[in-house]
Amino acid sequence: VLLKIDVPSFVLLQNPPGLPSMAVTWFICLLRGSKLIIDWHNYGYTIMSLTLGKCHPVVQIAKWYEKLCGRLSDCNLCVTDAMKEDLQSNWNIKATTLYDKPFSVFKETPLEVQHKLFMKLANEYSPFKAREPEDPVFERTAFTELDTSSGDVAYTSSHPALLLSSTSWTDEDFSILLKALIEYEKLVVSGQKLPSLVCVITGKGPLKDYYGKQIEQLQLKHVQFCTPWLEAEDYPVLLGSADLGVCLHRSSSGLDLPMKVVDMFGCCLPVCAIYFNCIHELVRHEENGLIFRDACELTSQLKMLFSEFPNADSKLQQFRNYLRQTYQVRWHKNWDQTVLPLLNQLLHRS
Repeated sequence: VLLKIDVPSFVLLQNPPGLPSMAVTWFICLLRGSKLIIDWHNYGYTIMSLTLGKCHPVVQIAKWYEKLCGRLSDCNLCVTDAMKEDLQSNWNIKATTLYDKPFSVFKETPLEVQHKLFMKLANEYSPFKAREPEDPVFERTAFTELDTSSGDVAYTSSHPALLLSSTSWTDEDFSILLKALIEYEKLVVSGQKLPSLVCVITGKGPLKDYYGKQIEQLQLKHVQFCTPWLEAEDYPVLLGSADLGVCLHRSSSGLDLPMKVVDMFGCCLPVCAIYFNCIHELVRHEENGLIFRDACELTSQLKMLFSEFPNADSKLQQFRNYLRQTYQVRWHKNWDQTVLPLLNQLLHRS
């Protein structure tokens, strides 16, 4: 493809995946006089090490390959300041930090749109179905009700809180979330003033069936689970309808950030995120969310955040208000502000 298209001024290559595309792309750029820009989202060799081990020969070769090819590029972008420092100190690669930002579809969802999505999901998933008796005047879900005479939509009385996490069901340890929710159930049973929860975990992957069987065995009364595969247009709507996001992403390198949290913040959705080296570059503890290290800490955070649900003065609502008030730069504007000046510099050099 790169040989058939008109000669581009720049070729932007995301890594990973960079094997073997980094060397191939560099060679074609050399032949055609294009500038190669590598966009570092992680290190491919660290992802390989999760299954093969750090000392495996293939992993070591991949590390050498990424280091060599990274030095051949004309410009480098990366997703965190921590990765920028790592590239410079270990591989002598100078990079510019370009934080991921949400697209414009990620925003808070109006209540009327929430109701339509909940009605759609209720046809297939029982946690979204109404818990109150049928009423000819009202169209109800577990969370919302539509007054058919006036067209007004409101939350149902004593509606559950909606907890959301998304995953590829690969290397994330969901036992941490399950343990925390078991302890949350115990708190509710003991008489603590806490809402019931609907925990929605979206995505597909190899570990979905494994954790699905564990969830079935729990049989909790005050915590319901739903593991749907959503249509692309429904995912941002559901994010914008949730009360709290939970992120269990741990970076293989400790140097990249979870895009799912970026999207949650775009929806003004507060997040509890598991700790790793640079998560503080995205989730600022006690400012726009909370950081936990284990199931015990997550349980305490759930208890604190939902203890006053759905009170407008609760800590959960304070986080949401902070996200609303903080100016949210979107992807396109972020690109214009950070990358376009770099492209102009590269053009002037040539």
